[in-house]
Amino acid sequence: MTALRAAILAALCLLVIPIAVTAQDVTLRSHDGSVEISGNLLGFDGEFYRVDTVYGELTVDGSGVACEGPGCPNLEAYVARLVFSGAPTVGRILMPALLEAFAIRGDYDLRRVIDTPTELRFDLHTGQDATLIGEFTFRLTNTDEGFADLLANEADIAMTLREIRQGELERAREAGLGNLSAPGRARVLALDALVPVVAPSNPTQGISLRQLSRALAGEIVNWADLGGPDAPIDIHLWSAETGIGQASVDQVLVPEGRRLLERVERHANGAAFAKAVASDPFALGLTTRSEQGDTWELPITGACGFALRATRRAVKTEDYPLTAPLFLYLPARRLPKLGREFIAYLRDPSAQLVIRRAGFVDQTPEEIEINAQGDRFANAIAQAGDELGLGELQRMVRTLAPLKRLTTTFRFETGSVRLDAQSRSNAQQLARALELGLYDNRRLVFVGFSDGEGAAETNREIALRRAETVLRAVIRAAETARLEQIDLAVEAFGEAMPMACDNTAWGRQVNRRVEVWLR
Repeated sequence: MTALRAAILAALCLLVIPIAVTAQDVTLRSHDGSVEISGNLLGFDGEFYRVDTVYGELTVDGSGVACEGPGCPNLEAYVARLVFSGAPTVGRILMPALLEAFAIRGDYDLRRVIDTPTELRFDLHTGQDATLIGEFTFRLTNTDEGFADLLANEADIAMTLREIRQGELERAREAGLGNLSAPGRARVLALDALVPVVAPSNPTQGISLRQLSRALAGEIVNWADLGGPDAPIDIHLWSAETGIGQASVDQVLVPEGRRLLERVERHANGAAFAKAVASDPFALGLTTRSEQGDTWELPITGACGFALRATRRAVKTEDYPLTAPLFLYLPARRLPKLGREFIAYLRDPSAQLVIRRAGFVDQTPEEIEINAQGDRFANAIAQAGDELGLGELQRMVRTLAPLKRLTTTFRFETGSVRLDAQSRSNAQQLARALELGLYDNRRLVFVGFSDGEGAAETNREIALRRAETVLRAVIRAAETARLEQIDLAVEAFGEAMPMACDNTAWGRQVNRRVEVWLR
């Protein structure tokens, strides 16, 4: 079988749909002349041709054929072009910083050629003659528009501040973009968090998630009810079209079955939000950790004594309840080689350092000594229920004391056994680390915890099953790992170490988790 026949058979199994160019007549002929295919050229990504033929749409490896006809691209002058569309939080600062680091690593010359409030474009050049090899365009719109451009085939990648919704998933399938919720289609680029903020002059010291929900719904209207001055509360949020504006409602109001009050000050971006809230002594709003500006963060408190801030480690471990991952969505489409290399680079340790320096939370796992977790163990003792005896707490300390906690934590979607978005990304990251041998000759223990509702022994059994579920998911993803080199185990302590109060849905969800401890 010729190389072309093999390429055609392989092409029939590929979902390769690069952004279309104007269809033109071409003929693809194998180098020995034995096979010839003619049709309209629909796309070329620098390596593969996509051709509409009498046999249907075929994708053919360019290395096995010669292209003839007016539609054939100039292989020597090929330029990889990628269009990103969506949240300016991602596209204005983070992506250019990552692209610059990628260019330095590849010894490319990076030039900014377009810089407007709504669009950035960078050109990549290489060689002494500064040959143009890539164009990276970032359309700075919002999360909704990012998904819309992706579904309309006007962008290669969507930059979003929330997960894709069911209606968008269905439209993507109808448009031939595949399942955008499948592994590899959605990437967690970096981590951020929603934080309740006030003006620096506001004396309020903290707010519970329930109080925050009630304030956004208009059930609490005076600061005096939150320990502040006798004054009306002015609610500020990001615009409803932005991912952060939507996540604010989804994460704070929806779990409590509340609706946002009608009178809300909306802001198009984080800078406008921060300026307005910082100058209003009676303002209360939700923004992101990375765009807090001159506002003052309120710790999230609970009736049981917990106070949580969106520290870097708390966001990375999801111990802080209002995490906000930054996503890249890629359709089932073959990107140009340069684009694939850039996307692969985003998981590199040097890229994670860029993410951190840009003000976001990276996903590089960290090991936390047990001595640095005194507050957690103190809370375990303080919040221990009547059914949780001293013996179980001592067993937990004996088991975990020789180990270190990894910041890789797994949590589940509300009312589901499905891992949440950040945890699905954590599973892929941990699996890749196992494949690379980073934990060879070490002991990894997947430790399950639960909320405090129900009997203690039942909670421990449920937590153990969750730990086993996560371990199986990581093993499935680590296809090439040498698991015989790693000591993998599961353990569970149920409700023994709560991270938040159990009197809210958020607190119970934070407490239901699987941690990774290692030695």
